[in-house]
Amino acid sequence: MLLSAEHLSINFGSRQLLDDVNFYLNEGDKVGVIGINGTGKSTFLKVLSGVTEPDGGTISRNPNVQVSLLPQNPAMEESATVLEQVFLHFPAEFRELNEYEAKAMLNRLGITDFAQKVGTLSGGQRKRVALAAVLLHPADVLILDEPTNHLDSDMVLWLEDRLRKFTGGLVMVTHDRYFLERVCNRITELSHCHIRHYEANYSKYLAIKTQQEEREQAAQRKRQSILRVEYQWIMRGAQARRTKNKDRIARYEALKAQTGPETDGAVQMATLSSRLGRKTVELHGVSKAFGDRVVLQSFSYGVGREDRVGIVGRNGAGKSTLLNLLAGKLAPDSGTIDWGETVRIGYFSQEGRELDPDQRVYDFIHSIAGEVKTREGNFSAAQMMERFLFPTQLQGQPIGKLSGGERRRLYLLSVLMEAPNILLLDEPTNDLDVTTLAILESYLETFPGAVIAVSHDRYFLDKMAREIFEVGEGGVVRRYTGNYTDYLEKRTQAAASREKAPKKPAPARPQRPKKLKFTFKEQREFDTIEDDIAALEASIGALEAQMAACGSDYVKLQELTEEQAREKAALEEKMERWVYLTELAEKIAAQEG
Repeated sequence: MLLSAEHLSINFGSRQLLDDVNFYLNEGDKVGVIGINGTGKSTFLKVLSGVTEPDGGTISRNPNVQVSLLPQNPAMEESATVLEQVFLHFPAEFRELNEYEAKAMLNRLGITDFAQKVGTLSGGQRKRVALAAVLLHPADVLILDEPTNHLDSDMVLWLEDRLRKFTGGLVMVTHDRYFLERVCNRITELSHCHIRHYEANYSKYLAIKTQQEEREQAAQRKRQSILRVEYQWIMRGAQARRTKNKDRIARYEALKAQTGPETDGAVQMATLSSRLGRKTVELHGVSKAFGDRVVLQSFSYGVGREDRVGIVGRNGAGKSTLLNLLAGKLAPDSGTIDWGETVRIGYFSQEGRELDPDQRVYDFIHSIAGEVKTREGNFSAAQMMERFLFPTQLQGQPIGKLSGGERRRLYLLSVLMEAPNILLLDEPTNDLDVTTLAILESYLETFPGAVIAVSHDRYFLDKMAREIFEVGEGGVVRRYTGNYTDYLEKRTQAAASREKAPKKPAPARPQRPKKLKFTFKEQREFDTIEDDIAALEASIGALEAQMAACGSDYVKLQELTEEQAREKAALEEKMERWVYLTELAEKIAAQEG
């Protein structure tokens, strides 16, 4: 066993999150932790990793087990460079051996400027740098809090593949249901201070959960039927003097005292919107650039009153820029944007509103609207908060005491309270629990206006979108009819067609023999490659010596074996390159001689 928790109790201020729960993690276990926002998922991960001490119970870890934690909001050294941050808690020799892999991983995660200061990074970039550091760590246990946040779809697929191949223990909180489905073999559900374990992936968990709820509801209906019969008997005047009657009355009282099955509250999203006229938002030949980087090129689009659009593309491609243009927060460099008089935009952004941590939850929502009209009737601010799982006692709390997920849910409520008729959603699934997401998806199905969402969440896009906009290189936007799965199929088919298309042979032109020469990069490489080879050979020799001295420390031996394999692969690559450069140098010399 890699780690275990026994009789664990965790409090958050005056709120009890977990009470006398047990947890275990074996090698090969991949556990997805789910639960309504505010149930303590992030705190639970911190306790398992040893960052936070529990209020009760014990955490047991194998002394040889290395644990690596990705927190929800990683703390960083603001003055460090990206590369320094990745290796901040590693010895210098580890950096020397793994710098190439670190750079490759950062590139994969869309971080290309390794010398950039951490203090200048966006929240999404910081999370990706922290993820790279965690994955680089030679850990036996990975504990990840929302690892897919701020990753584009290609990055998510890469991470999914990497974690599926990971042979240690994995515990993660994620809202990405496809990710849960494909990576996890266990689901741990936090609810009402308790934990339920399911030996299943996400789809099997849903099936088991549905069956449990059906059994509990059937038992509750049976209990209510018995209560009605017994109540009628009591009311007819049962005589308590008789022993049998006494027993029956006692059973009735015991049955009456029983409570029904404990269930999590569900967010109730009443439809809030205002009338949308014929004219919505129209973009005519809109272009936008930041410096030399074009993020939108001659884009035209008229928002339909019932549009359901998902926007995808690589990080930095310009997806959020397109939303900001639609919202009027950015002006185009060229082209025009026209908004109809009845348009009321609700913008749910990645950054969210500036929330005063000292302001009470109730005061924040009441300042937006004291009462709202819905299809179900009028609701006060307090009633709407209760429907969004903010009970009376929580409404009086300062915003700063809410969990990250609760603050995100509060922000969503604040957007809907403004009764928009066009919803712009920028990564709406980040930090929302899977239950709230399911209800949000149902809400969007009946929303009487347009919905345009930037998202990397494949499940969400499959449920919501009827059209996909792909923002590509140079600000070109391609449009695909259908949801995300339809888009992937069409993109794959298009790529296959391009590969199969016969290429027209170029017209024959007399070719002058090209004079061979080193490029500047090749010359530099040729000058240093023999030193590089010698360094790799020395490193492999040192690793062999360390392996010989390991004895029975199999964990350390495994780490050294993996390092040696990486060094040998690098040496083989260098040798192949040396052969090529040496032969080229000989040809250049012969040509000049």
